[in-house]
Amino acid sequence: MKEYEKSKMNRVKRGANRAEYDVEKINKILDAGFICYVGYIYDGYPISIPMAYSRKGDKIYLHGSTANRMLLSILETGKTSITVMHLDGLVLARSGFHHSVNYRSVTLFGSLKKIDDDKEKWNILEDIIEYMMEGRWDSLRTMNQKELDRSLVIEFTIEKASAKVRDAGVNDEPEDEELPIWAGIVPIKQIALPPISDDKLPNNISIPKHVLNYYNQHK
Repeated sequence: MKEYEKSKMNRVKRGANRAEYDVEKINKILDAGFICYVGYIYDGYPISIPMAYSRKGDKIYLHGSTANRMLLSILETGKTSITVMHLDGLVLARSGFHHSVNYRSVTLFGSLKKIDDDKEKWNILEDIIEYMMEGRWDSLRTMNQKELDRSLVIEFTIEKASAKVRDAGVNDEPEDEELPIWAGIVPIKQIALPPISDDKLPNNISIPKHVLNYYNQHK
């Protein structure tokens, strides 16, 4: 079992019993998502922005416009942290104090690199689209040079990471357990609904197989 080295930066202090440093478990949480939260400082203010991402090995890839304030800022400072979180359930206790949520979360720390090579940028952008939906890239209009030039792609190498997971029931005070108050868990799940075709599509264009496959796998 390979683990990320623990340090002051990534060691979980509050709820340490829920911490995970195992690389495989962390990658599993990352691969279950598509949106991450990227932190940066702008004009003295801490800001966190949701971004689409893809993962390959120990690399996280982000992309946006060449004028993207957040991406330019983290390139300038060379520092950021990335968080991915999945809400799995509402934990409803007998007291407000013990209400909680079940979740899986990962926080990443690492180094940044701007991707300048056109071929490498192209391949990464393809990976991001395929990470979103397998089989999508080959169905699209070919990206042109102008679009490629306007795309800023950043490679984030994971150097330190930790996960925190809560997957448990209600944790009430023993003296509250006999109270006539309902307690339990409301599971939360993100699902796909049936695809909605664009209203500008010609009548002869049907929903492609890769879209239907995605829907059937995630409905």
